[in-house]
Amino acid sequence: MESSASCPAAAPLVKKQFHVLVGVTGSVAALKLPLLVSRLLDIPGMWKCRSDPVLHIDLRRWADLMLVAPLDANTLGKVASGICDNLLTCVIRAWDCRKPLLFCPAMNTVMWEHPITAQQLGQLKAFGYVEIPCVAKKLVCGDQGLGAMAEVGTIVDKVKEVLFQHGGYQQS
Repeated sequence: MESSASCPAAAPLVKKQFHVLVGVTGSVAALKLPLLVSRLLDIPGMWKCRSDPVLHIDLRRWADLMLVAPLDANTLGKVASGICDNLLTCVIRAWDCRKPLLFCPAMNTVMWEHPITAQQLGQLKAFGYVEIPCVAKKLVCGDQGLGAMAEVGTIVDKVKEVLFQHGGYQQS
C-alpha cells in the first residue's frame, strides 16, 4: 500500500516521501521487528510499498536513512572491520556517509561488556554512524544487564528526530 495524496491529514506535515532501510541481524531482539516496522510505517510520508529485490547499491540510493535494528555482535564486528559478506553488510559498506545511518546494538550482557565491543562501537561512530544505545533488562537468555535493544518507541523517536534534522520530516 503506497502512500498517496488521499490521506489529507498527513499531507501538510510532510515535505517529501521518506525511504528508511531497516537492516536486521540474527539477534533475538529481531523478534521486535514486526512491531518496529509497523510503528515506522505510522510516520507520515514514510514509503509503504514493497518492490522487487534490488542490489546493495540500489538500496543505498533508495534510502534516505538506514536503521540497523538490532545490530548483533557478529555484524557489529563485520561492519567495524569492513567485512561485507551478505546483503546487509554490503549495503552498509556502500552507504553514502552523507546520509544518516543509525544502529541499535543488541547482544548478551557479557558480550556487551567485552572490551572489543567498545572499540567496534567507536569505529562505527568514527564512520559517522549514530548509536541508539542498548538498555539494561532481563535478557531472553535469563541474564540481567545491558545489551537489550532500545525500546521500539525510543528507536522511532530517534528516526523522526534525525529525519527532521535532515530537513524533510515535519514533526507533528
